Amino acid sequence: MTQKLAILGGAGAIGRALTSRAVYEGWDVTILDLPASLAAHPPPKGVLSKEIDIADAASVTDAFKDLGPLDGFVNLAGFMSPHGPLVKTPLDAFDEVMTGNLRGAFLAAQAALPLLHSRKGAMVNVASGLGAHVRPGFGPYAAAKAGMISLTKTLALEAAPDVRINAVGPSAVDTAFLRGGEGRSAKTAPAVDLDAVAAATPLGRIATPDDVVGPILFLLGQDAAFMTGQVLWINGGGYMP
Repeated sequence: MTQKLAILGGAGAIGRALTSRAVYEGWDVTILDLPASLAAHPPPKGVLSKEIDIADAASVTDAFKDLGPLDGFVNLAGFMSPHGPLVKTPLDAFDEVMTGNLRGAFLAAQAALPLLHSRKGAMVNVASGLGAHVRPGFGPYAAAKAGMISLTKTLALEAAPDVRINAVGPSAVDTAFLRGGEGRSAKTAPAVDLDAVAAATPLGRIATPDDVVGPILFLLGQDAAFMTGQVLWINGGGYMP
């Protein structure tokens, strides 16, 4: 029986890499993303897509309505807050980041879990190293991703033993997101000095989308059958909890 995988945020750089690898490994993939993101990066042949806006609860419900039973669900959706001190962050900017990251993860999990229970599937939330290894200037985003990690652990306890729920926490990944942003982040993501990040990383380089794809697929698969409520940190040794 073909395994079914839904990827929220599948039109982004990591999502496209994950889709390609998952299809190669035999998954039946559906990607969910904003209409503009899907238009900019149409899914490859044989991959279904559905429009979704995780800031809109009705949109989330509608997008998941006809997905059917799932063996795997990955939540890649999220966007960065404007860079700056937390005490100077406007309330509307804080609320927008919380809505698009943490509240969206909550809504997506609520919608996906019933579809995973029927197949005893697995969920992977893509958080961030900033959720634990806090740095100045990223307050709302870091808080949202820390909340996502806590959400993952609570869901893992509540969904056991039928569904396994884990997370990955990448450091900076070399994508358009860091080079000024794409999708919803195009106006907010700070340009990052990739050379400086690489120099500060023990493995001597910045992460690529493929570095994140492998751990996600590991957590979805049977090699991780006895793992739930865990976070895999993907950072080249830059953070060692």
